[in-house]
Parts: sequence; structure tokens; C-alpha cells
Amino acid sequence: MPERDADFRPANSSSVWPAVVVVVALLGGAFAWWYWSMQKDTGAESPGTMAPPLASAPADVPAPPPAEPPGPQNPVDALAAPDAKLPALNDADARVTADLNDLLGRKAVAAQVQTDGFVRRLVATVDNLTREQAPSRVWPVHPSPDRFLVQGDGEIKTISPDNGARYTPFVLLAESVDAKRAAALYAKLYPLFQQAYEELGYSGRYFNDRLVAVIDHLIASPEPTGPVQVKLFEVKGVAPSERPWVRYEFVDPELSTLSAGQKMMVRMGPVNERRLKARLAEFRRQIATGEVSAKK
Repeated sequence: MPERDADFRPANSSSVWPAVVVVVALLGGAFAWWYWSMQKDTGAESPGTMAPPLASAPADVPAPPPAEPPGPQNPVDALAAPDAKLPALNDADARVTADLNDLLGRKAVAAQVQTDGFVRRLVATVDNLTREQAPSRVWPVHPSPDRFLVQGDGEIKTISPDNGARYTPFVLLAESVDAKRAAALYAKLYPLFQQAYEELGYSGRYFNDRLVAVIDHLIASPEPTGPVQVKLFEVKGVAPSERPWVRYEFVDPELSTLSAGQKMMVRMGPVNERRLKARLAEFRRQIATGEVSAKK
């Protein structure tokens, strides 16, 4: 029988299953789903309210990479004209929420999306998917309460074949969102995403270029052909604890060094991973305007 292991539930987080907000938001949402499901509860504090995201880059976010050539590689104005009447970023929650309600439905958004500071949350999470960690305080969606399923006896276990079924509703939702419509909304709101990206310290760089690069990174995730082994590791804190936090990590050293986003892709299971890659590729075709222009 598969082992159902209690999740580690960080303080200051909520517990509603995440959804794709727009296809671009599935990047942040998918990571939130993966991270939550991989944790083990060893007596952490009860969940509370997530703190609002910072207006600038958190201290644990690495410095931006070297500057690229001037000008965007994938200009969004080649996709669609941004809305010239957008509110200021600090006042944009109501407008963004209304647009998301129109795309996904009010009930789904209310239950599944962190609408406070959504733009900043999404930008920070997308940017962190190629890194080792993506801080939970800036997730754009509510994390999942469901359990990560493993099987086997002993210290080393394997991910249960049944575990992939937990992600199937998520993948189905991603497939249900019209990529063209999502890309059009993304383009309309793009000045907000760009401003939030520059607040992270990326002055002179472009969020759409970063998004295309992150999608490419996720599509390049490996696809293991056999059972994936995992092992519990203790998460060391600054001070010793009588109730240590533990989480599952890959036993394979190559898988263990993957980014947070690529680990998420692998843990979804091979079928879901391939389906999600196909959806990401479709959205990439909508927003990678540099490649479209080069072919004309």
C-alpha cells in the first residue's frame, strides 16, 4: 500500500488547491502545488494568513544575471497592444482580479488565487522557478492540502504510481485554458508585470524574455523512465529544534540538483509532465514574438 505521509505545513500559508490563473500563472501555481505536497508535518505551527509580497526583491533572491543587449528579444507589443488605462501597480489588485474572474470564473478565483499583490507574486515566483528555491511567501496561488504518496519499506522509497493522479485535475485545468485568450490578457496587463520585474532589480530587462526562458527551462526537464527514488532529509534551521522539519528529496544526484521548477515537473509523473510540457509549448508559441518575427 502506498504510504501517505503528512505534509510539512509552513506557518503563514493557506490550504486551498491551486489552479492555473492564466497559462502564465500555471508556472507559479504548479510550483506551489509541488512544494506543498512534498513537505512533512512534524509539528509546525498551524497555517495562518500569508504575508503580503514585498515591493522589492527579497533578501534571499540572488542578484540578477548580467545585462542582455538593449531592447526586448520578445516584445509584447508584437503580441497585442497593452491597455493604456491600467491602474498603478499598487492599486491594480481590483482590476487584475476582475480580469481573472472573467477568464476563469469568480468562484475559482476566490477559492484558488492569491489576488492580493497577484502581479508581484507571479513575477517573483516565475523568476524563482529556475533557482533552487521559490519562497512560499510570494506564491500567486493557495497551496494544496493533499499528501505526497510514496511506497516501499526502509529509508529509501519510490514515488507511488498513484501520486501522478493527484496532478491530473491540475493538468486538465491547464489544458482547458485557451492559450490565445490567456496570452491576450497577459499582453493587456503586461506593463504591470514589467514594473514588478524591474522592482526585483532587473532594470533594463524584460519580463516576457524571462518568462520565455523559464518556459524553455521547464520544457527541458528530464523524463525518468523508471521508478523515482526519494528519501527524507532534515531541513536545518538557524537554531536547533526538537521538532525538525523534514522533506522528501530525490536520491538520484542528477535529479537532486535540478531547479525547483524542473523537480516539480519530474514529480508530476511522466504522463502529466509530457502533457504540461505540451501546454507550456503552446503558450510559448503565443508569447515568443521574437521567434515569430524572425520567421517573417
